[in-house]
Amino acid sequence: MLAIHPSSANPRIADLIARRRPGWSLEQPFYTDGDVFAADLERVFRRNWLFAGHANRIPQAGDYFLHDFAGDSLIFIRGDDGEVRGLFNMCRHRGSHICLELAGQTRKLVCPYHQWVYEKDGSLAAAPGMPPDLDRGEFGLFPVATRVVAGMIFICFAKEPPDFTGIGEAIHGHLKPYELGRAKICHTRTYQVRANWKLMEENFRECYHCPVGHPEYCRVAMPQGESPEEIAAYRVAQHERWARSGLSLLDIGFTAENGFHCARYPMRPGFVTESLDGQPVAPLLGRLSEPDAGILAIVMFPNFWFEASADYACSMRRTPLSPTLCEVEATWLVHPDAVEGQDYDVERVTAFWRITGEQDWTLCENNQAGVNSSRYVPGPYAPAERGPETFVRWYLRALAGEHEREPASAR
Repeated sequence: MLAIHPSSANPRIADLIARRRPGWSLEQPFYTDGDVFAADLERVFRRNWLFAGHANRIPQAGDYFLHDFAGDSLIFIRGDDGEVRGLFNMCRHRGSHICLELAGQTRKLVCPYHQWVYEKDGSLAAAPGMPPDLDRGEFGLFPVATRVVAGMIFICFAKEPPDFTGIGEAIHGHLKPYELGRAKICHTRTYQVRANWKLMEENFRECYHCPVGHPEYCRVAMPQGESPEEIAAYRVAQHERWARSGLSLLDIGFTAENGFHCARYPMRPGFVTESLDGQPVAPLLGRLSEPDAGILAIVMFPNFWFEASADYACSMRRTPLSPTLCEVEATWLVHPDAVEGQDYDVERVTAFWRITGEQDWTLCENNQAGVNSSRYVPGPYAPAERGPETFVRWYLRALAGEHEREPASAR
């Protein structure tokens, strides 16, 4: 049984955590209740590292984009020093939003209300009409902890964020030859999925549903007819080839403590990329020299999913909006010099994960509709659903405050 941290949520939520039956899905309030949802935002999302977006969106000094999370608007802006900073989109005078457009380019950040002016690093440059003795050093924009790895922006709202070193090194080690910091965003699509974020995470952590739910995915990524011996031999051969090519084979599996996974694994023989026919759809990324670099998968609870083939990468950022609504932003990246209509076709690049993702959104919405029923009770996970069980254990530990008890080195 989990020990509940003294600062944890209300007694009702503590009771829900304490009586959870291992190996079974969660009780209905975890997927529908407003109090549980509020606790999720505060204890699970705001105290862990989150994926916020791609730095490729802001290549030049002064470029910015906004991201909203649970009432907070954040500005991600490229500074004159080339660094990407995350700043709260809130003027220190009387709280107005400063940037009103979702993305743009600016020399200074100027509040539209009373024209307080901020530098790109968030420092206050001017406060018209204020007394000359105003200490401008005390009124810079509030920062959010920000790390950029392989062109991807991660943030944490916590005053003392968990250690990001190991995660950052693992992501960098895997993605260095892909040079995603230079990659081109070829397409972005946003979905509003009528399901609790945890149902979506559970769905992504198992393939019990794949044979019927994802025929396109299974054709490329799942064995079909090969014997266990053939599969094992092929996997060994692929790993040896990738090692000779200098690709990272670091494999970090999920546990109830770490909430992070990265691994490289092969597609079916004859398939070299995650496309509908398993054949390349764009030029090779970065410094990759062979069309088959396997499937590179990186996942970080609670909101980051990423997969890359040799020719393109796809990320998904999940943002919970209510107990039964979640936003998913999917982004596809290709080589920076690739020319649309000549080197790639957006439809072909996006088809595999657009189709697979949309199949998942339907499955999750159907799941949520059933969970809303007055007759819903938890059901047992199948042996093939070890992933959801690991996620739920991680989630309950975070909700109970267990992660806060561990030293940074243990994460």
